[in-house]
Amino acid sequence: MAKEAVLVVEDDEHIRELLEYNLTKEGYRVTAVETGEEGLKAARAKLPDLVLLDLMLPEMDGLEVCRALRRDAKTQHVPVVMVTAKGE
Repeated sequence: MAKEAVLVVEDDEHIRELLEYNLTKEGYRVTAVETGEEGLKAARAKLPDLVLLDLMLPEMDGLEVCRALRRDAKTQHVPVVMVTAKGE
């Protein structure tokens, strides 16, 4: 039986594929998308148990996505882990 559903929102293809591969290997159901807009659509369409969210996304950054998730009654309870390569 599959574990929880994880939504990965990451614009870097290599990091996104690495996260998706490792989570899938551990039995998680993974949806991986490239942009913040796609992340919001995916979260609303198929409610995940966890969102791994890149902080530095183009156009709509991770903080904007997180705020939008928190404003939506359907997604406001979903845990969000910020993933970033930013050193500061």
